[in-house]
Amino acid sequence: MDTTDAVAKAVRETAQMYLDALFFGDVQGFRSVFHPQAHLYSATEGKLVHLTVDAYMDIVANRPSPQEKGDPRQDEIISISVGSPTTAHVRVKDVYLPKKFVDDLTLVQIDGKWQIVSKVWHFDL
Repeated sequence: MDTTDAVAKAVRETAQMYLDALFFGDVQGFRSVFHPQAHLYSATEGKLVHLTVDAYMDIVANRPSPQEKGDPRQDEIISISVGSPTTAHVRVKDVYLPKKFVDDLTLVQIDGKWQIVSKVWHFDL
C-alpha cells in the first residue's frame, strides 16, 4: 500500500468511527475523532448555528441514540478528498430521524492521528 492509499484508509477509518459514534450516541467515540478545539456549523434554518465540541457532546449525551430509538442505520461515506499529507475532507450522509443530514467534515493530521476540526451540516426533514 502506498502512502496515498494509507492516508485515504486512515481518513476513511476516522469517518467510519464518526458514523459509528453518531449511530450509537457514543460520546467517547466522538471525542476520539473530534479535535478538542473543533467547531460545528449549520445554516439550514436560515441562521448560523455554531457549536463547540463540548456543546455538541452535551447534546449527544442527553438524547437517545438512533440505535436506542430503534431507527434503522442509514449512513454512508459519500466522498473523501485528501488535499495534502495533513488535510482531508469527507462528506457523509446520516440520519437522526426525522432529520436526514449531509455532513462535511474537515480533518487534519496531528501527531500521526486524523481528527475532525470542523463539521458543517445541512438537514432535510
